Amino acid sequence: MPPYPGIPYGPAPSWCFPVFECSAYLLFLLCLAHAVKQSKKDVAYLLGGLAFGLVLEYVEVMSGGGYTYGQFMIMFGRAPLNIPLCIGIGWGIIIYSSRLFSDSLGLSLWACAALDTLLALNIDLSMDTVAYRLHMWHWSWTGTHLNPLTAGWFGVPFGNFFGWQMVVFFYSAFSRLFERKLLRADKPALGKVILVTVLALICSEILLFLMEGYLEDVLYKKLGITSLDRFLGALIILIALAAWGWRKRKVIVKKISYLAWCVPGLFHFFFFACLFVFGFYLENVWMTVASAVNFLIGIIIHVAPFGSSGKRLKH
Repeated sequence: MPPYPGIPYGPAPSWCFPVFECSAYLLFLLCLAHAVKQSKKDVAYLLGGLAFGLVLEYVEVMSGGGYTYGQFMIMFGRAPLNIPLCIGIGWGIIIYSSRLFSDSLGLSLWACAALDTLLALNIDLSMDTVAYRLHMWHWSWTGTHLNPLTAGWFGVPFGNFFGWQMVVFFYSAFSRLFERKLLRADKPALGKVILVTVLALICSEILLFLMEGYLEDVLYKKLGITSLDRFLGALIILIALAAWGWRKRKVIVKKISYLAWCVPGLFHFFFFACLFVFGFYLENVWMTVASAVNFLIGIIIHVAPFGSSGKRLKH
């Protein structure tokens, strides 16, 4: 029997959650090993992303953010308001691998932050619709009189994607800003590295709190700006920033770490495969087309730099 009203799918097979969870842990270990080889700054950025993800999810679930999680192997808290460790891990490795990619392209700070956000969003647009149907997490549409499979983005509120945009952009931008100001030395002290990460987390959390607690309420109630409007508006700005940065870049494209492809590749492949393996593709042709197009966009973005690799840019 389906565990949630309006969702016609039963629980995922017993292997599904552990495969996803263990894959996330493995990728995290690979990212951590890579970060250790690079610098203390990279380690702090990865761990900061993990901490940010866990704190963010805890606050959202405990404050009635509209969703709860399924039961994974490692959980924090008490059901049904507990948080899977692998979700925080997911935040950390997605943010980290996105930065590995953007840092290799010679973009400006704001263009890097915008591209990081678009790369993360590219993953979530496909992941969330399938994970929702696998009951990895559940979005509550109770009391809205909306179809839980078609409301929002095939059952996922647009506010979720706007949240992804703000989380990744704020953390990426603040981290880079504080690094420029405080980590000018080749081998900065550990205390300064930790300070940069803490400041980035605090500033990001404050802006998110203001956005969710005050600004979003004002935008909707007084101006009628919906979560879809905010999502699309932010998306246009992010694309413009990334495109502007791509045109203005002035350095050679550097070698891109394999993790910049492995992390998004795993997320895309796992959830795109589940879309067909569990028959979700039969539910809605537009959802299937959207997932395929999103997968293709991810491939194009990650292949595009090869066209400029090895060429010094002139402006």
